Amino acid sequence: MAFKKDFIAVCRMIKIEHSVFALPFAYIGAFLAAGGWPGLYNMIVLTIAMVAVRSFAMAFNRYADLDIDRDNPRTKDRPLVTGELSTSFTLMFIMGAAAIFVIMCGLMNTLCLMLSPLALALSAFYSYCKRFTYWCHFVLGMVLGLAPVAGWLCVDPTLTLPAALFFCGVTLWVAGFDLLYASQDAEFDAERGLWSIPARLGIPAALAISTLSHVVTAVLFLLAGWAAGLGWVYMLVAGAVGIILVAEHLLVKADDMSRVNVAFFTMNGVIAVCLFFGVLLDMFLVS
Repeated sequence: MAFKKDFIAVCRMIKIEHSVFALPFAYIGAFLAAGGWPGLYNMIVLTIAMVAVRSFAMAFNRYADLDIDRDNPRTKDRPLVTGELSTSFTLMFIMGAAAIFVIMCGLMNTLCLMLSPLALALSAFYSYCKRFTYWCHFVLGMVLGLAPVAGWLCVDPTLTLPAALFFCGVTLWVAGFDLLYASQDAEFDAERGLWSIPARLGIPAALAISTLSHVVTAVLFLLAGWAAGLGWVYMLVAGAVGIILVAEHLLVKADDMSRVNVAFFTMNGVIAVCLFFGVLLDMFLVS
């Protein structure tokens, strides 16, 4: 029972369900690089690596932000704050996740192994960004934006235009919905002197920047598909994703944050999965 309780607490700490944001994009990169099925070996090591690096990033964020989370009413039930998980356990978990990630990268190829410390460094760096820069939301976007690049490099260790365009698209997509999510804490962040855009520029400005980010995201996803040689099925799905992004912004108002979780998790999870299946359908049923 104790193990089960600890396991559930760890899953809560790293929000394991949010893996749906990054994994589909990693798979998109892998499938496009392979021009089809990337192979079971690549899929296994890529999946383990992605789960490991995301677990590292989330656990590191919870550890780095412990003092902030203790004071924020919205985050007082997080396992590190309540004492369900200790700081010493969390540090061991962080080191273990980092080690697994590096090992998996080594099993991919030499380039992935060489780049693995940079990916870990960027994932950790994000946790401190809101203490000194407006760009914290976009740094988070870059962390998840590495997913399609990682998937591509796992199969084909060369940087390509489609991977770069997907990186930019995912970066702005994540930054856009993080701006929505951060708007919940605008008042708290302002009191703590944090540099989130909602706290520094106000919620209306944050929502406008989020909207612009998502408009550019929709264009970049279309361009990425074009650069990868995908056809009308993917383009149709990418167009539908643009419509979903518009609907997302209709849910959140400057004076009404009650539906942020629907916009943040449900709709963005749908976007990632839809794009992945759009790629699969275009590659295997049309081409």
